Amino acid sequence: MHIAAERGYEQATVARLIADAGVSRPTFYEYFPGREACFLAALGEIEEKALGVLRRRIGHAPPQDAAAAAILALLQFAEQEPAAARILTNETLAAGPGALRVRDQMIGQAAELVESAYHELPDSAVLPDIPAEILLGAVSRLLASRLRRGERGLLALGDDLVAWIALYAHPAKEHHRRTLESSRPPARSPFLSQAPLRAPPPLPAGRPRRSASMVAENHRLRIMFATAEVVQQQGYLGASVASITRAAGVDGRVFYQLFADKQDAFMAVHELGFQRAMAVTAGAFFAAEDWPARIWEAGRAFTGHLEANPTLTHASLIESHAGGPETVQRFEDLMAGFTIFLQEGYQYEPDSRRTPPAAIALEAVGAANVEALYRQARAGPNPKMAGLLPHLTYMCLAPFLGPVRAAELIEELQAQEQRQSEGAETSSG
Repeated sequence: MHIAAERGYEQATVARLIADAGVSRPTFYEYFPGREACFLAALGEIEEKALGVLRRRIGHAPPQDAAAAAILALLQFAEQEPAAARILTNETLAAGPGALRVRDQMIGQAAELVESAYHELPDSAVLPDIPAEILLGAVSRLLASRLRRGERGLLALGDDLVAWIALYAHPAKEHHRRTLESSRPPARSPFLSQAPLRAPPPLPAGRPRRSASMVAENHRLRIMFATAEVVQQQGYLGASVASITRAAGVDGRVFYQLFADKQDAFMAVHELGFQRAMAVTAGAFFAAEDWPARIWEAGRAFTGHLEANPTLTHASLIESHAGGPETVQRFEDLMAGFTIFLQEGYQYEPDSRRTPPAAIALEAVGAANVEALYRQARAGPNPKMAGLLPHLTYMCLAPFLGPVRAAELIEELQAQEQRQSEGAETSSG
């Protein structure tokens, strides 16, 4: 726990573990087959401790405040047990499939506690119309970055985060978004390229009639896409420079001429993914007429881009934390970048009866969208992202416009898109 919290999971080698614990290597292997098993054992204890705090806090709160109580419980745990909370929020995202399962399981169990409390209430109860696992996953992501920076006073975030989820609240009988379900995908965004991003073909054998820079760029792109493919198949921790060069069809010497190590190549993959995703999304956003339509069109282009490029999507959404602090920071830059598209919500149809979202609410919306996409990416190698568009749009619009108005606008946008699609089919026929 100490080494993972201070240095990160990747640095928690067996050599460091036995030195820190003051035991011999044979003694370590008497208890654990490897460091992953040791980490998962420690993680299980942390998970139980965190769930204990959640059970107590939710159990003592009125049922209608269960989601708020769960948020405050996570903040309390992070404040009182920062090292354990850093492992639970950060290192579970870095330590491979087993740790990811524990992380998702813990959030799922916490969400079940919230929903169990809701079952005691009548249909008229006013509750947040947002999946509890998405809400809690978003708060976990908000805590992750703060714990990594060593911030304290995390309980002070409670009021603004509770106010954020209250912006989604309306009578339970009118809820449509409390379960994350993929719907019929929208029409393909015109801002997507006609073909998914892929590596260029290998150069022909023999002396190439190309400049050295063109040859280097061909090799560089092939290595980057091979890195993404190997990481999708084996995980970042299981990937090696040898497996990447085999997949890319290049010599190891070529790899080290272009990249310092595996992490350097993985960072380049993230950079490519960030640039292309932001370019596609921004182009779609600024082409629409008003803010709700801009959010819809940006989301349509973004989810379509993710769906068309599953290897890059896997690297960004699932393996980002495994690549070390630099890739984590790049991933969080991506989340922060997308909050730019929410800023216009403060000017669109301001309602004096509603308190505008606090600044952290925009960060929470971005984290909630990432959590929803992450869960879809975890479902399989070719995740269907575009079907989440209504959910993602709702999570963006509702804090500014209210859940009812947001739902109405989404229906209007879907109907408008359907009419345009039918018109295009009639015209082509």
